[in-house]
Amino acid sequence: MKPQEIDHIAIAVKDLESAITFYTQILGAAIEHREFVESDGIEEVLLKVSDTYIQLLCPTTPTSPVAKYIEKRGEGLHHMGLRVDNCEEALRDAIDAGATSIDTHPRPGSRGTTVAFLHPKSTFGVLIELVQL
Repeated sequence: MKPQEIDHIAIAVKDLESAITFYTQILGAAIEHREFVESDGIEEVLLKVSDTYIQLLCPTTPTSPVAKYIEKRGEGLHHMGLRVDNCEEALRDAIDAGATSIDTHPRPGSRGTTVAFLHPKSTFGVLIELVQL
């Protein structure tokens, strides 16, 4: 698995509009994409920062993984997305190298991407998302 670059840094937030205001007005980031991801129970906003994104994640249901994350750990850094050429191959390579995966196979992500997650217990405490554009 050889990542091309960091696709995004995801931040879990309770109040999406306040977070958008902070990142756009105070840091000057521009909104590039906004989407409800019903399968994950979230609304996401991607803010363009150079060649990568800050991804704001806000739960839309109290049972979504992001809602559970915020309840347990509070708002803040949720995961890092790494851009890869082939998500299936990158997932297989990561597992072969000793990583534990959350997804057994890549699945559809936002923006029409293909994604798979690696468990933070095997990646030194960081939830890693493999992202194929």
